Order: sequence, then structure tokens, then C-alpha cells
Amino acid sequence: MSDKHLSTQFDAELSAVSTRVLEMGGLVEAQVAQAIYALTNYSAETATQVLALEERVNRLEVEIDADLSAIIARRQPTARDLRLLIAISKTIGNLERVGDEAARIARTVQRLINTGVFSRLRLPVQDVSFEASLATASLRKALDAFARLDTVQALDVIKQDGQIDQEFDGLMRKLITYMMEDPRTISASIDLVFVAKAIERVGDHAKNLAEQIIYIVKGTDVRHNTVEAVETIALTRN
Repeated sequence: MSDKHLSTQFDAELSAVSTRVLEMGGLVEAQVAQAIYALTNYSAETATQVLALEERVNRLEVEIDADLSAIIARRQPTARDLRLLIAISKTIGNLERVGDEAARIARTVQRLINTGVFSRLRLPVQDVSFEASLATASLRKALDAFARLDTVQALDVIKQDGQIDQEFDGLMRKLITYMMEDPRTISASIDLVFVAKAIERVGDHAKNLAEQIIYIVKGTDVRHNTVEAVETIALTRN
């Protein structure tokens, strides 16, 4: 079998795995959007749908990991190709954890609905929704950057993480104020703290995806670097 034929097969396998990663990304993006819809619309039915997707996301992670192991065993890739496979493995781990955060939000919504809190108390749910819109936008942009291996767009995701963190901090201050002014809101506000933290973690995972994209393209691990250092690496021509 010619080297060219082997290379074509390898490229096809990499393309198939990348497609499955994007499928998984689409599922977890839908999970997060549905979880926030469930929160803002007090929808127990939608929360249940989020939890129903969790098993499918987990199954995809296991299947993609198995595909990666098979490719490495068959092809013994080197350099950039091996870098891509390692980055994909880390990417699906981050996506699975995004799904976990969405499921956590859905379970919280179910608990708030079951206790009747939504009907009795006024809570800053829309503020949580705004934080979520920032995090889901970052996740969507990171997945798009992965599809095109676009380091410029990946850099944008990393830069936007600070805005999500600021929104989270502002929401914490608001929830503390709610609890101080009306002790009846303490239990529900603590639940919303965990929801807000879950959303903030979605933003963190989007940032992690972006860092993996830069690693694939540039061959440099940019984790734990300053934004300025990452920008220099991401925008430097190979």
C-alpha cells in the first residue's frame, strides 16, 4: 500500500473524528441553552430534556476516545498529527464537563420548581441569563474556531473570558445583597450562586478549547500564560 494511500486514509480518519467532536460540541451547546431556558422560563420539562442529553454526551466522549486510541495504535502519528489527537482528547474532556455543568443547572432548576420558590420570591434570574449568553457565545465561537483551526478566533475567546468572570463577580454581589435584604431568599440565592458558577465554568471550558486550538496550530502550550503572551503566540506566523 502506497504512502499516499495511507496518508489519505489517515486524513479521512482525522476528519471523521473532528466531525464527531463538533457533533458533541453541538450537543453540549444545546444542553447549556436548554438549561438556561429552563431557568428563565421555570420549565421542568426542558430541565428534564437537558438531563436526557447527558447520557448521549457521555457516550460520545467514550466513543471518540476509543477512536483516538485506535488511530494512534494503527497510524503511530508523529509531530503535528499526534498534537492534534492529544488536543482532541483534551477537547472532548472539556466538552463533557460543559455537559456536566448544564446538567447541574437543570437539576437546580428542578429543585427550585419543586420547592415553589419561583412563584414566591423575586430572584435575579435575568442576570444569570446574561452571564449565560456570554458563556454560550464563547463556547460557540470556540467550536467554530476548532472547525476552522482559527487561532485569531480562539484568541478572541480567551480575551472574552475576563468579561464572563466580571459578570460572575457582579452577580455574586447582587445575590449577597438579596440575601441580606430578605433572608427568605437565602436558600434559593445559594442555588443561583451554584448556577452562576456553573456558567462561569462553561466559559472556562470554552477558553480551554481555545487554548487547545492554538496548541494544535502553533505547537505551543499556552495554558497559564498571560493574554498578551498568548496573543503573541497566536498571531505569529509559523
